[in-house]
Amino acid sequence: MSRKLIPLIVSDTSSFAKSLRMQLSGHDGLPSHLQFLNMLARAAGHGSFQSLRARVEPSGSEEAPAAPASVVDTEIDRKLVDLKIDQKLVDRVQRSFDDDLRLMRWPARRMDQIAALWVLWSQIPAAREMSEKEVSALLRDRHLFGDHALLRRELYELGLMTRTRDGSVYRRVERPMPANAAAILRQRSRGRGS
Repeated sequence: MSRKLIPLIVSDTSSFAKSLRMQLSGHDGLPSHLQFLNMLARAAGHGSFQSLRARVEPSGSEEAPAAPASVVDTEIDRKLVDLKIDQKLVDRVQRSFDDDLRLMRWPARRMDQIAALWVLWSQIPAAREMSEKEVSALLRDRHLFGDHALLRRELYELGLMTRTRDGSVYRRVERPMPANAAAILRQRSRGRGS
């Protein structure tokens, strides 16, 4: 019997490596084969190896399931959220947004792009299914450089949104916000209050 190949696609190798390192350092001894597969899947933004496999080979269901919140390793997510704030990155990304928190330009650096995507993610309604048309309209309204498809695709590939296999229904994935993105929003709210 041949084994099914399950590809693992990583959009940001640096974040993947940091997450994997954190998981390994928090684990006692050498992880088992399944534990290591789960660590790899979580580092790539999936809830578990099972959710990665379901996304690759959906079992007849229309939607490739997102990992339930209980499956996500909240201790690791908390560590990722509490990483030191990079003020230079925060300032750079903040300059990419206008006063209405619309993304004016797509940042050149990958870490800046990820922080900008988190800021956009914060403006997507939680716990609501949206059609591709609704997501596109929301993203068109939240950016000024004319490529809502890029933003929609990046949000999905980063694991911040799920979608059905046919791409007709999208849903925001609830996750703790990384420190840099949260700092951008905090600075924005302080700036408006003054």
